[in-house]
Amino acid sequence: MGATGPQDPRDERAEGHKRDESEAERDDRNLAELLQELRVAGLGVQVLFGFLLSLPFTNRFAQLSHGQRALYLLSLTLAAAATALLGGPVAYHRLVFRRGQKEGLVRAANVMAILGLAAVGLAISAAVLLVTSFVASMVTAALISAFVFLSFAGLWFAFPLSRRR
Repeated sequence: MGATGPQDPRDERAEGHKRDESEAERDDRNLAELLQELRVAGLGVQVLFGFLLSLPFTNRFAQLSHGQRALYLLSLTLAAAATALLGGPVAYHRLVFRRGQKEGLVRAANVMAILGLAAVGLAISAAVLLVTSFVASMVTAALISAFVFLSFAGLWFAFPLSRRR
């Protein structure tokens, strides 16, 4: 609720981190922080997506097995989905700019960012599996890819969720 009403336990102010700001100021700050985070994540997925888009035009792409091609398509699709999800908040912001919808924008953008990060982690894990399966044995590829996947899952999701109150 508002600054004078009961506090939502999910609100950062309820965790002993009170700020002297209005709801509008909090929404502005939250949106600015989220957009900054999306810039960082977006750059990474753009590099991966560019790499994946160029891969079929290389000479060695023809040497990929049927399974590796399916893995390529999965990784490409996940990278495209991540790009859409991480760019979604920017488009949303532009389309509702000055329409008094900032709180809804922040909530929707948060969901898109979390889903986008999940898609990035999966796309990178799939791309690592694709590359390692091409240059190493399947056991080595599986071990390396599992390590990468678990690193993303642990650092991006399990650890932060374990620290929530």
